[in-house]
Amino acid sequence: MSFRTVVISSSCKLSYKNDYLVVRNEEGMKSVHLSEIETVLIDSTAISFSSHLLLELIKNKIKVVFCDEKRNPYGEFVPYYGSYNNVKKIQNQISFKEPLKKQLWKKIVQNKIKNQASLLLQVGSDKGDLLLKYVEDVELDDRTNREGHAAKVYFNSLFGFDFSRSQKNDINAALNYGYSIILSLINKEIVNNGYLTQMGIKHRNEFNFFNLSCDFIEVFRPIIDRFVYYHQKEVFSTTYKMNLVNLLNHKYYYCGKLYFLSDIIRLYVKNMLDCMEKETILNGKEFLLNEGKNYANDPVF
Repeated sequence: MSFRTVVISSSCKLSYKNDYLVVRNEEGMKSVHLSEIETVLIDSTAISFSSHLLLELIKNKIKVVFCDEKRNPYGEFVPYYGSYNNVKKIQNQISFKEPLKKQLWKKIVQNKIKNQASLLLQVGSDKGDLLLKYVEDVELDDRTNREGHAAKVYFNSLFGFDFSRSQKNDINAALNYGYSIILSLINKEIVNNGYLTQMGIKHRNEFNFFNLSCDFIEVFRPIIDRFVYYHQKEVFSTTYKMNLVNLLNHKYYYCGKLYFLSDIIRLYVKNMLDCMEKETILNGKEFLLNEGKNYANDPVF
């Protein structure tokens, strides 16, 4: 099973040879077997690579994420085909019933707010209990927008009343970077299962290529929020970015078992898609940060 996130951050040439990703620069040559790689993050515009390598990466269902000149994730490779029965999967996806979507969105919002409350309780905020009350108030399709009300309380508690997600600062840059990394893995798993990222449950923006991924990412956002909270005084540097990427290699509980975050994303996406396909609810397969152990005792990475 693939497990490495390979980050290329300096000038070099990437190529393919005998099932290996080969990296050549002034210091010499390094190689990584493709079977070990889950994601390749191209973190510099001073990198060249062969078309043969790109094709092999796609064939092996390895996610490739490109950063812009500011080293922020900007785009990614998405293969045309992720499953042998893509057409059937897409036809089923088009016919997913609205009542089920509304039920799943309610469950997603409840899980997200629970995870936000868990983090607030960990950092000693008295607003954690308020968010747990919001969980009880979430209606079908979140018609009363408990998600939005919870978000306002949540971010004000973490970063202060002067903070806004629309501001241009290191905190928001770090949050956006971390979210982009997780979103990229979710995109990969949706495509690998044969579905379209464009067709969401709640997100239905005609200009958003990743509507369904934006639905699924919601429960994972507090993982990034947690890291940024404990490092909010730090400059958003290359080292900071690598630490965010490395969160994929940390373990959390999911369905009572300990997994790497990258594996949890794979399992969660599969479970969500199965729910939509089989017209069932998650039935205990939600991602809850305090499941199986006391999240407040987790080390701060």
